[in-house]
Formats: sequence, structure tokens, C-alpha cells
Amino acid sequence: MSATRFAPVRLLTSLTVVLALAATMFVMSALSPSTTKASAALVSAAKANTAADWARSRKGSPYQYGATGPNRFDCSGLTRWAYAHVGKSLPHSSAGQVRDVKRIWHRGNVRRGDLVFFTSRGSVYHVGIYAGHGEIWHASVPGTPVKRDRIWSSSVFYGRVR
Repeated sequence: MSATRFAPVRLLTSLTVVLALAATMFVMSALSPSTTKASAALVSAAKANTAADWARSRKGSPYQYGATGPNRFDCSGLTRWAYAHVGKSLPHSSAGQVRDVKRIWHRGNVRRGDLVFFTSRGSVYHVGIYAGHGEIWHASVPGTPVKRDRIWSSSVFYGRVR
């Protein structure tokens, strides 16, 4: 027998396998929980604003690498601590926090309380909480306490906590 006589059978078999896989994926996605980080609702403007207020309340607290408050902070420790007060759990690293936000692509959509990520060579090295008017609350380096600063770099992006 020639190979061309079996072509329609192979095509039908392949199509059946593809449809079965697609149906399985559809059912599994419908059954999976809707509370995953990827699909979780974004934090409200009121909660984000309150998180910014919590960060502001730590003004003057000393910087300490690895510290998560309530009296000493590093950059991601401050954002983590502030968002914990509004019921959101963030990892303790600026790079880890990127995974828990929805990126804001237009600067005009940034609101008080969103996270501001600073990058160099494609990597995130610092995070702060947007305070409004081009400024952030952050814990930057040893010897410098938590303070409000102007955003000093154009190598930043913004994220809204999920």
C-alpha cells in the first residue's frame, strides 16, 4: 500500500489527539483555583494609599541589610512590611516582588502606593513605594534612614501589587 492511502487516517488521528489535549487543558483551567498570584485581583487604590502611609510612618528608621521592620529596614523589607499592614504578603527581595505585581506600562497610570523597581543591565536592584509627584518612600543604603526621595533614574518600572 502507498503512504498516500494512510494520510487521511494519520491526519484524523493527529486531529483527535490535538482536540483531546485542548479539551483536557480547558477542563483543567476551569477546575484550577482562581486565587493564584497570576489571576489575583490587584490591590485597591485605598489599600495602596494606606501602604504608602505605612511606609511614610517609618521615616527616619535606620537601614539594615535584611531587616523587615518594624524599626529597621532594607528596601524590600520596607515594601513588604508596609503591604503586610494592608493584608498583602510580598517576598523579601526586590527581584521576588516583581513576580507579585502587574506591570504598569504607562507612567500616567501610576498611583500612590505602587511599587517602583530600579534596574541595571536588566536586573532589579532596588524597590520603593511610589509617594506621588515623582517621589518614593524607600530604605536605600547603610547610614541613610528611610526617607522620601525623588526618583533619580530613568531605568525604572512600576508595578501594582496583586
